[in-house]
Amino acid sequence: MRPTRTALALTAAALAPALLLATPAFASSPAPRTATVAAAPATDDDSTTPVDEMSEDELRAEILRILAGTNTDDDIGVIREANKALDGTVENMRAFLKSGYRLARAEDDRVAIFRILAATDRQTDKAVVEAINNVLNDGTPEALRAFLETGYRLARAEDDFVAVFRILAATDRQTDKAVVEVLDKLLENGRPTPEELRTFHEIDYPRARAEDDRVAIFRILSDPNISSALRAAAVEAIRGTPEEMRYFLEHGQYEVTG
Repeated sequence: MRPTRTALALTAAALAPALLLATPAFASSPAPRTATVAAAPATDDDSTTPVDEMSEDELRAEILRILAGTNTDDDIGVIREANKALDGTVENMRAFLKSGYRLARAEDDRVAIFRILAATDRQTDKAVVEAINNVLNDGTPEALRAFLETGYRLARAEDDFVAVFRILAATDRQTDKAVVEVLDKLLENGRPTPEELRTFHEIDYPRARAEDDRVAIFRILSDPNISSALRAAAVEAIRGTPEEMRYFLEHGQYEVTG
């Protein structure tokens, strides 16, 4: 069977002027697929047997090792070419390890990069879009791989960092207390790591924003003079999703009639 598988104010004062000139919101691009799709085949530079000296069994084992590291959703080119090699001759297997694997992986990498590009916002994900354009202009398998392994992570972090200061600029320290708290924590030691920025945007900020929104709606409900229609709309919003609470505060409360 063929194997297949799957200290806020100081920081703001120092950095905000330059960052707020470039207005990206946080990158909405998906995380890249795992960059360690499969181990590279043995070469003359490895301590293992050079490809030209491998026996048929060794060639087959090396290709199976590569297949064991693939993902059926992402590594379609590698899986296709590896299985073709396994179905072929010894020379077919040798050719796959020497050059075919590199080209098939580049095919899959290019698809992955276009998938990232399709999910970007050209107005906000400026660093990611620029990095993708640069790597596609280069076009070499090595450039494609380097982008997925390191370049995308760094470009997305740049967009994420700018987005933090857009959030900071829109934050009211008197009312957005939960958001201020997570911002302070994020920036207390200077520039955050790419992983800290991702965690902030994907988890910490949405959670803090929802907490502040819930407090804001309770504040509206605490007013004894609001209309019954507004009270009903506020109660419905506070029982809803974070997105529904945000919509109520930004739009819904002003759309209530009666």
